[in-house]
Amino acid sequence: VQLQASGGGLVQAGGSLRLSCAASGRTFSSYALGWFRQAPGKEREFVAAVSVDGLSTYYADSVKGRFTISRDNAKNTSYLQMNSLKPEDTAVYYCATRLGSSWYSVRDYDYWGQGTQVTVSS
Repeated sequence: VQLQASGGGLVQAGGSLRLSCAASGRTFSSYALGWFRQAPGKEREFVAAVSVDGLSTYYADSVKGRFTISRDNAKNTSYLQMNSLKPEDTAVYYCATRLGSSWYSVRDYDYWGQGTQVTVSS
């Protein structure tokens, strides 16, 4: 399986970005997906996740109400719409397929894509 995250960039505080995670080489629609982020010197942390059918979503408290995760199984792609961005959202963002039972733990995700850098200036 290959996952490729894209859509990152430099944005001012209060702005928006939409990240995409394109999958290939696997039955995309069979797996739940998650987005994580890692800031310099910090551990990778959960951001959001979406169920196989896209009907259930999960968010970290820090992004709830500002970020929206979705997926399009026909396009083998997941999206992370990020609004009202803050400087503390600055990080490398990763997408991954969920293997285990937890929605929030890094250890329950197996395949990871290369990240995309998001930088929010104040």
